[in-house]
Amino acid sequence: MSELKIARIDVFKVDLPYAGGVYLLSGGREYMTFDATMVRVTTQTGLEGWGESTPFGSNYIASHALGVRSGIAEIAPHLIGLDPRRVDRINDAMDAALLGHEHAKTAIDVACWDVFGKSVDLPVCELLGGRTNVKMPLISSIRMDEPENMRRNVAEHRARGYRGHSVKIGGEPAEDAARIAAALADKKTGEYFIVDANGGLTVETALRMLRLLPHGLDFVLEAPCATWRECLSLRRRSDIPVIWDELAASDASIAQLIADDAAEGFGLKISKNGGLTRGRRHRDMALAAGYTMSVQDTIGSALAFAAIVHMGQTIPEKYLRCVVDLRAMVALKTADEAFHIIDGRVEAPDTPGLGIVPRMDVLGEPVASYS
Repeated sequence: MSELKIARIDVFKVDLPYAGGVYLLSGGREYMTFDATMVRVTTQTGLEGWGESTPFGSNYIASHALGVRSGIAEIAPHLIGLDPRRVDRINDAMDAALLGHEHAKTAIDVACWDVFGKSVDLPVCELLGGRTNVKMPLISSIRMDEPENMRRNVAEHRARGYRGHSVKIGGEPAEDAARIAAALADKKTGEYFIVDANGGLTVETALRMLRLLPHGLDFVLEAPCATWRECLSLRRRSDIPVIWDELAASDASIAQLIADDAAEGFGLKISKNGGLTRGRRHRDMALAAGYTMSVQDTIGSALAFAAIVHMGQTIPEKYLRCVVDLRAMVALKTADEAFHIIDGRVEAPDTPGLGIVPRMDVLGEPVASYS
């Protein structure tokens, strides 16, 4: 294998408007635009790889866009001259330069995988373990709203072929119960519903809400509470399947999640978990434990969606619940790609690397460069 070395790392800043106007989350959180960071890793041969990290605002998890770019400033100088294909060694170098801050490492890690794939003429999913040839179902993101509006939103996504729906809640118990009942009112055979509180409930409000629901509704409850103790307490008092999100973000947390028998699965979000290298490890831990997964990201554009698709493509169908199409959530196209949606499903292309070509007229000039 001929030698490759990182010669340059360029950082781009792009504002991604939310396609639906205002996105509402529990706790009164509102988002209209998202500050995206794109990274280009260039080798001494001119081979380029691309990655993205876009936090969901600064009050979703402990990450924010300024922190992504500041973190990259700490990390990037230590990576010049390293082989980007040695992804575990790249992650070792990033960890040695900056403790934690996985959201800052994600875009670099993903870009290195893109280089790796291009250097050996293979799609990234083949390097992550091999494609399953499963056409992956997409999941919608149904923002918190009036019950009938949420019901219509689900119906609109159903008409576009979506078979999975992530329904956002986080208000008063009776209001949330009404939202869930409305969203599931027209549920079809084979559809999968996640009810996602994004950590916005207490044990008390969650239990009250669950008691108000009609009997027999088929859904899983995602990230009900903000703390580990609360989520464990709720799980021991309810027979509703639980999956974790915000609290499942590191090797240690995934290991503890399994040890505590705290859930039936978790959401593998690429930037929250630190990129594809760590995501690959979390995937394997989940498979060993018999956990189901959805593959998502906090938010992002076509570059982030590419990483989701390649990771999801490696998960056996039995354990993969769905993937999220971030492109539908933002009103800006940052790259050209061949991730075609057919009957609400997507699969990774056969093109080398991630299979994306960034639109440089959208990305503009770098805001920082390291060489």
